[in-house]
Amino acid sequence: MPGLFITFEGGEGAGKSTQVGLLEAHLRAGGHDVVRTREPGSTPGAEALRDFLLFGGHDLSLRAEILAHFAARCDHVDRLIRPALARGAVVICDRFADSTMAYQGYGTGQGDPATIGLIEVLTGQVGLTPDLTLERARALQRLHARGGRADRYEAADEAFHARVAEGFAAIAEARPGRCVCLAADRPAEVIAEEVARLVDARLTGAA
Repeated sequence: MPGLFITFEGGEGAGKSTQVGLLEAHLRAGGHDVVRTREPGSTPGAEALRDFLLFGGHDLSLRAEILAHFAARCDHVDRLIRPALARGAVVICDRFADSTMAYQGYGTGQGDPATIGLIEVLTGQVGLTPDLTLERARALQRLHARGGRADRYEAADEAFHARVAEGFAAIAEARPGRCVCLAADRPAEVIAEEVARLVDARLTGAA
């Protein structure tokens, strides 16, 4: 596809939304067609599934929960992401399939091989891989400080979040050509400059 697909991943309170916004502003200033989106959500059907999955108090089995995430993802890809990429836009997505692997595969599923295998198969069926994934380390103290309505993952215990972090680390280690880990212990502006350099290099074909 002629466009560029960039995803931001990481645990809760990692500052992803801030970096997504700063990158969007940088690219728009450079004259790029930019689509900013998120998962789960961003289409009417996917947003309905988002509300159910994050705030609905559901009691789905883990396999059913995974399938619901992928139902939202397929609608998102088919109706929004692929058309944007086809016209040459830069799509910036806050979470994608890596989050399902980290949260459901490692967090809830605790690395169960059958669960990991199911997510891998479903990811392949989506048929779309990010060109670049930028991963931020989590910072739960920032999450706690900002308050607001906590979703079911934000409210999970520390052991769950530790497993999620392990999942993201495993994904990044296995896919070094796509994933770049961003050190979180720096000012947002410094991280944004690094992100801009990485994305500009991809756009010019230098990386």
